[in-house]
Amino acid sequence: MAVARAGLGRVLPSSSILFLCDMQEKFRHSIAYFPEIVSVAARMLKVARLLEVPVVLTEQYPQGLGPTVPELGANGIRPLPKTCFSMVPALRQELDARAQLRSVLLCGIEAQACILNTALDLLDRGLQVHVVVDACSSRSQVDRLVALSRMRQSGAFLTTSEGLILQLVGDAAHPQFKEIQKIIKEPAPDSGLLGLFQGQSPLLR
Repeated sequence: MAVARAGLGRVLPSSSILFLCDMQEKFRHSIAYFPEIVSVAARMLKVARLLEVPVVLTEQYPQGLGPTVPELGANGIRPLPKTCFSMVPALRQELDARAQLRSVLLCGIEAQACILNTALDLLDRGLQVHVVVDACSSRSQVDRLVALSRMRQSGAFLTTSEGLILQLVGDAAHPQFKEIQKIIKEPAPDSGLLGLFQGQSPLLR
């Protein structure tokens, strides 16, 4: 198996896992750009399945916040319920069982809560964290911006879905490339990131 140099942030399907965090019904009308975020996460999920990247899914207090939204397309994935503002405690056994794991691809909500704390817990375990910025959001765009900055300061990599997908597939000669090309043929929907990055915000320098 090829080995990725940690400092470069390269990702390989054989040593990666996709985390899908708390995209649930009760958040549908409160999270900024919720449909767009879910659409991009669904794109990541389709690619993960094609490339045989493992996928895990959590739900925050599902009794009160409802199930995962159907448009994510997570049929067949058993959601893990949690109350902690991090995915890691619920997934500790899964992580411990994957000795080859190097990279976690992180999508979901909210950026300043479960995404941030999950990223910090994963970094603390020595794993690379790739935050899919067009698949993460918050109720407040200020919280979203500062959370992205905070994760970057702590050592996480910020990336777009398409950039990460093309890293994972690696080569137009890949046997799954034609199927993946269909998924990324249309650009990812706008999730308000241009507004966060315009003017070269000092938080993201």
